[in-house]
Amino acid sequence: TNYCLVQLDDGKANAISPQMALELNAALDLAEATTKVVVLTGRPGKFSAGFDLSIMGKGGEGQSALLRDGALLAQRLLHFPTPIVVAAPGHALAMGGMLLLSTDYRIGIDGDFKIGLNEVAIGMTMPYFGVVLAQFRISSTHLNRAVMQAEVYNPTAAVAAGFLDEVVAPESLMACAIAKAEQLAGLHLPSHK
Repeated sequence: TNYCLVQLDDGKANAISPQMALELNAALDLAEATTKVVVLTGRPGKFSAGFDLSIMGKGGEGQSALLRDGALLAQRLLHFPTPIVVAAPGHALAMGGMLLLSTDYRIGIDGDFKIGLNEVAIGMTMPYFGVVLAQFRISSTHLNRAVMQAEVYNPTAAVAAGFLDEVVAPESLMACAIAKAEQLAGLHLPSHK
């Protein structure tokens, strides 16, 4: 195969905690060593619900450290030497939305799923790196709505907004992601990097 599969699965909402960031970076280290395209996915119904709110709600150094982890993770995904295809099997909110904005090609599934940057709606200031990611990937007609009004999109609307590149039937998700990964593996990868 021309791809390496990385799956987020904490058995719950796939919240980005210090442990999840550590494990995801370790998986990315292994994937990077293969020099293959990465397919990044979640668990059924969930890509990622964003930062661990039990840490973010306490403020202080724990919150600062987790924000730093998230910023570095987004930066790593953006600068990854091979393409990263996301197969999003459900909800992607807050930092989960930022993960989508940090990757090369994003496939979601049809269904009653929420995708967006809902920080402002839940009493959090949007981190600066999230604003920059949104400016980079979100359609200009959706930028204010997505960032400052915390609009949450269904998967189809998330394509128009810029969070996803396409939406497929749930049973087709992995096959479509693998096909896209195989296609991207045909690029001249040093040029992509």
